[in-house]
Amino acid sequence: MTKTSTKQWDAILIGGGHNGLVCAAYLAKAGKRVLVLERRAVVGGAAVTEEFHPGFRNSVASYTVSLLQPKVIAELELERHGLRVVSRKLNNFLPLGNGEYLLAGGGRTAAEVARFSARDAARLPEYEQRLEIFADVLRAQALQAPPNISGASWLRALPELWKAGQLGRQLQRLDAALQQELIDLFTISAAEYLDRWFESAPIKALFGFDGIVGNYASPYAPGTAYVLLHHVFGESNGVKGAWGHAIGGMGAITQAMARAAVEAGVEIRTDAAVSKVLVEQGRAVGVALADGEVLRGAAIVANVNPKLLYERLFDPSDVPAATLERMANWRCGSGTFRMNVALSRLPDFTVLPGQGDHLTAGIIIAPSLDYMDRAYLDARQHGWSREPVVEMLIPSTLDDSLAPPGQHVASLFCQHVAPQLPDGRNWDDHREEVADLMIATVDKHAPGFAASVLGRQIMSPLDLERTFGLIGGDIFHGALSLNQLFSARPMLGQAGYKGALPGLYLCGSGTHPGGGVTGAPGHNAAKVLLAFE
Repeated sequence: MTKTSTKQWDAILIGGGHNGLVCAAYLAKAGKRVLVLERRAVVGGAAVTEEFHPGFRNSVASYTVSLLQPKVIAELELERHGLRVVSRKLNNFLPLGNGEYLLAGGGRTAAEVARFSARDAARLPEYEQRLEIFADVLRAQALQAPPNISGASWLRALPELWKAGQLGRQLQRLDAALQQELIDLFTISAAEYLDRWFESAPIKALFGFDGIVGNYASPYAPGTAYVLLHHVFGESNGVKGAWGHAIGGMGAITQAMARAAVEAGVEIRTDAAVSKVLVEQGRAVGVALADGEVLRGAAIVANVNPKLLYERLFDPSDVPAATLERMANWRCGSGTFRMNVALSRLPDFTVLPGQGDHLTAGIIIAPSLDYMDRAYLDARQHGWSREPVVEMLIPSTLDDSLAPPGQHVASLFCQHVAPQLPDGRNWDDHREEVADLMIATVDKHAPGFAASVLGRQIMSPLDLERTFGLIGGDIFHGALSLNQLFSARPMLGQAGYKGALPGLYLCGSGTHPGGGVTGAPGHNAAKVLLAFE
């Protein structure tokens, strides 16, 4: 039986992930009546903290802080609402085998790199300075809508042309060589870019890993250089490029956002799955929930993967043919297998025994670009790499609220695995087998790790899709490839956070500037809604 609410909302948000909460909070602070609908029992989307083994809590999917916009933190007063971020003591630790390892961060990177190549250590400051120049370009563009001139009349296109001109003027501040290099970063592989700078395999592995994080690709694939750059334009506690941990896990971020939103007047409903966006006379006017309830709003704002939105929440006859075609070709699937494990003790790495700051770092098991390439090719053929790439964090070394005294939790971000297994196989039939492999991969470098595991939480690509709506396990809501960036994200004509129909808006990671826990799409979508209400 259909139940129709008589209340008219100014905006209804589909999805209570971090961008939806940010967008809702900004709208409510401007005096709008805002409703957030979340399918799960808790808000936060993929940025949530849950108990996965008795006494052990951890960030379930997203797992580290750097890209969250300082402007969003300040304007929503997230620290007043309980957010506290602490920085890692070291950024990364790479056990390389053969008794070697590489540490990065904490002022130690140059000396560490020099153990492998004096030339690379000498080149490192210029490389970091160059990337910082390009990262500043991205930072300047992250909190504004990109130019959106497709199909517009000349009069309506003027503001978009102005935006394009502003970007052009910013790029003109770079000399010709830097402009060319920035273009290269959007098109070439991470391996090709790093080969221009460095000669030693460990330093290329350190930086090249950022080119495949959440990216189902070889580091030799064109476009991975941009993914590398995307991961360096963040900051933690005011330090550019640094990574941190939110005390209480990633759910502490979204719970602070939810408190800020509710304080501003937002109504949040959990266990409220949207089954359909309602369209009348070509305009999005409301939503139908899975229980049959109908809610109406002046604006419907989707904080979900655009492919999920247009292919699963609309009657196909209501969506323009060009949008359906774009979504049929929207590339999703990040090759991610995510685990959380409860540990009886800290791991003890063969190459660097004992406890130390290296256990607070991102521990990367991927000693070379060739190793990453083989992992990808193996996953393409077999379904998962039998020598996988694993990044492990042990957040309980920085946050004792996550585990009982003397015990620990670890996050394992594992690649590469096929978003859909070949030969018609199902992830439900192989998830335990692959989880065993991931544990064994760490155990090779830290003997006894497997024996210390008390419990584990496993999220295959299929689990990530079913639980969080991450299609194919895609943590970015769509690949960060050149044809899916900036004015083409999610497609030409919808870059300005306006959807395919009047009354429909998008605010998720499938819009500019892309994935990661940034808050930028939510911030930008709210500004668009408030400017063109």
